Amino acid sequence: EERLVESGGGLVQAGGSLRLSCAASGFEFSNYDMTWARQAPGKGREWVASINKKSAIILYADSVKGRFTISRNNAEQMMYLDMTNLKTEDTAIYYCATRRYCNQGYCSVGGPRTWGQGTQVTVAP
Repeated sequence: EERLVESGGGLVQAGGSLRLSCAASGFEFSNYDMTWARQAPGKGREWVASINKKSAIILYADSVKGRFTISRNNAEQMMYLDMTNLKTEDTAIYYCATRRYCNQGYCSVGGPRTWGQGTQVTVAP
């Protein structure tokens, strides 16, 4: 069974940093592109970043470009999201997911894939 578990969320002041982790199990992680998405209170799920199997193709939503960095360690079956210069509007539940469905530099949150349970990130003013 494919399983993803996010960790690393918490409360941080605006301008601060956090590192989110996603632990994968039950499948061959290195065979899958991966994605981070988030869902703010009262809003739909939003794509944040995606990375392909070998970390050669990395895409970011405009809202996080230059502040967030996605990475992965295939040997450890882990994916990461390093978030810097956090803003209050980054407050959301952050999810990792298998696969990426992208077109011309933008990726969707739809399509068949496995999702983690999410980790809460709260950015205080």
